[in-house]
Amino acid sequence: MSLEYYKKQMVDLRARLQKEKDAKKKDNERYAALIKSASLPSSKASYRKSKIDHAASHDRQIESIKRSIETCKDNIARERKRK
Repeated sequence: MSLEYYKKQMVDLRARLQKEKDAKKKDNERYAALIKSASLPSSKASYRKSKIDHAASHDRQIESIKRSIETCKDNIARERKRK
């Protein structure tokens, strides 16, 4: 693959990373509001569990994107070395 391809991929991955971080923040704010407005202890506990589960899911996705960025950096370095 070409160096330009990897550079474009890097830009796309960084955009995905920022989008995922924003989604995590938005979800955390939404669940915090739900927890605050819930009246029953069982629903508060359910919202707390959902908040933790969704945050963990976002964290896994963020880590996956970070690994992809590292791989892309390695590919860029390899392409530059090759030329």
